[in-house]
Amino acid sequence: MRQMKLGLFFAPGGHHLAAWRHPDSYPAGFDVSSYIAMAQTAERGLFDMLFVADVYSITPTGKRADTFRFEPLTLLSALAMVTKNIGLAATATTSFNEPYNVARKFSSLDHISRGRAAWNIVTSSSATEALNFGLDAHLEHGARYRRAHEFVEVVLGLWDSFADNGVVIDKPNGVFFDPAQLHMLNHQGEHFKVRGPLTLPRSPQGRPVLVQAGSSEVGKDLAAKHAEVVFTIQRDLAEAQAFYKDIKARAVSFGRDPATALIMPGVMPIVARTRQEAQDKYEQLQALIHPEAGIAGLSRTLGTDLRGCDVNGPLPDIDPAKLTQSRAVGILAQARRDGLTVKQVYEKLLVSKGHRQIIGAPEDVADTLQEWLEAEGADGYNIMPAQTPNGLDDFVELVVPELQRRGVFRKAYGGSMLRDHLGLPRPPNAFF
Repeated sequence: MRQMKLGLFFAPGGHHLAAWRHPDSYPAGFDVSSYIAMAQTAERGLFDMLFVADVYSITPTGKRADTFRFEPLTLLSALAMVTKNIGLAATATTSFNEPYNVARKFSSLDHISRGRAAWNIVTSSSATEALNFGLDAHLEHGARYRRAHEFVEVVLGLWDSFADNGVVIDKPNGVFFDPAQLHMLNHQGEHFKVRGPLTLPRSPQGRPVLVQAGSSEVGKDLAAKHAEVVFTIQRDLAEAQAFYKDIKARAVSFGRDPATALIMPGVMPIVARTRQEAQDKYEQLQALIHPEAGIAGLSRTLGTDLRGCDVNGPLPDIDPAKLTQSRAVGILAQARRDGLTVKQVYEKLLVSKGHRQIIGAPEDVADTLQEWLEAEGADGYNIMPAQTPNGLDDFVELVVPELQRRGVFRKAYGGSMLRDHLGLPRPPNAFF
């Protein structure tokens, strides 16, 4: 029987738009003890990995909490010291970084964690991020992805600077590394000129696991060429199956084994021992939504200032071709299809960042997760607790045992590295 993969998507207080206002929620984004507790809970639940997103700007309304966040690699290095098995994935944008720095940071994390690092490749989308890096506007969508493709190629080359046995540390003969087992990258391309080598030996996994989360055509090509885990927003099984089939086929076109491109849609579960209790939890969170937070979040997602609009009327005219996030395209399409008002859009779709919500008893949640797994709509899921710590605790205590009982989730870790958990091979060195 197929085994599903599970990732924990960190969010301050939880993923629901109003989670931070819940009386039991963790402090928002800047208390490391809450991250430690969540990481250890997820590891107790045998999750494959935990994931930290990143954004380089905030929504300055004072009504939202999810814009405060630690720098991800710093946070995950700390969490590596208090966990033993769970994978550690973080976002690093190709638009506002340099390949050498990203290669070095993630290789360092892989060494520090003894083989548990993963890099989520993004190009960023918010114009406000560009303003923090000396730019007046973000790069055009196609240009961002051309830069991203070259960026990833450079990072992969740097990670293979040394052969697996290239750093010998031979004290008697005074040989630290074998120069014959060192590759100088000497990359010169459209966007980058990088000599190399990296200042670290090849990492425990060979290289960190590659993750990608774009769903545009160029994003799917980047995922199919490189990503070993693909995060995606899918709310409908038929659409999820089409996406799954598409990515697998594209991976084959790039000469890859499609089993090494794992599809993990995000889901926001709200679970309790009974359906009514779960619905009550959902209603409690919905009641905490501040209208200004809803408008601000929707404005940021759709790239349109919605302040002053009629919240009980439809969304204003927005050209989907100008949207730069697949999340925004999906939200706009469903809002148009279902005839939703502005208020209904942020109450029904934005509350879970566009991802699918599952509300119910443990059996209800497990049924849905198993259905998509067996129907090839997913290889696993990026779990987004609506509110933390309660939502994560509920999932680990109620849903994980149900999945284990059904034989679709592990009862013990099968190894110590992230590639072990995900069933991914150790990649060969490109140069040796």
